[in-house]
Amino acid sequence: MAYKISEDCTACGTCIDECPVEAISPGDIYKIDPNICTDCGSCADVCPVSAIAPAN
Repeated sequence: MAYKISEDCTACGTCIDECPVEAISPGDIYKIDPNICTDCGSCADVCPVSAIAPAN
């Protein structure tokens, strides 16, 4: 199950540097490509606003 970034995202960029497979793309709200995400959770661990969680 891939992770998803919520609308709480502040586009700080912290998660992009943590993603080992480069599944995150920048924008006003960052996006995670579910086809690339390996469900490692590294991005969620470093998000300062807790905007990243497993997708339902």
